[in-house]
Amino acid sequence: MGNEILNVINRLSDTWRKVFKWLLIMLAILFLFAFFVYIIPALQKIPGGKETVVANYPALKKDQVYKKQITQLNRDIQRLSRKYNSYTSGQSYLVINTTDNLFYLYRNKKLVREGHCSTGSFKMLKTEEGRSWIFKTPKGKFTIQGKQTNPAWRRPDWAFVEEGLPIPERQDDPSRYEFGVLGDYALALGDGYLIHGTIYKRFLGMPVTHGCVRLNDDDLKAIFNNLSIGSKVYIF
Repeated sequence: MGNEILNVINRLSDTWRKVFKWLLIMLAILFLFAFFVYIIPALQKIPGGKETVVANYPALKKDQVYKKQITQLNRDIQRLSRKYNSYTSGQSYLVINTTDNLFYLYRNKKLVREGHCSTGSFKMLKTEEGRSWIFKTPKGKFTIQGKQTNPAWRRPDWAFVEEGLPIPERQDDPSRYEFGVLGDYALALGDGYLIHGTIYKRFLGMPVTHGCVRLNDDDLKAIFNNLSIGSKVYIF
């Protein structure tokens, strides 16, 4: 008799444990439902901080310090507007982004073409005699100083050092001239830097040049036809 009572009590305990377990699961599900449906939307409506309110008080306009500040701001705006207009004239100009290796061609202050280019690798080349070169594209404001079709590359000293060849003594040595590696067009920026084509088109968009700006054939032709001698080029 005693054993039967104990068995009944144990079965009842197991039943209550199962009921209690299912109640906990249901409560957890209800809590999650309420959290995502009600609590999160309510938290999103709480303002994250104080909002800045710009007031237009008549008394403020009479304040001398305020008037001086407004006058100076207007002068700065006019000065920057003039500077912006001088940089972005109605003529065509080119912008080179050396960080992302992108170019932007503008005409009448509107972007008419953009794409990938290649600029300086920033690698250094040294000789045993102590000569060295850093292959970087110069930054700043430039102008087109010359235009050429079917250009030949006059190889500088570093080109021979890079290939382990002896450097010709004369600048007009025939071994310095190489044809067909600069594309169909070249635009001179000064100091030996060019905007030209490339036979290594798979590297466009990467910093791999010795300082010049490389473009694919179609982009180079468009830029060559849009820019004139004296056109501005901005490199940053």
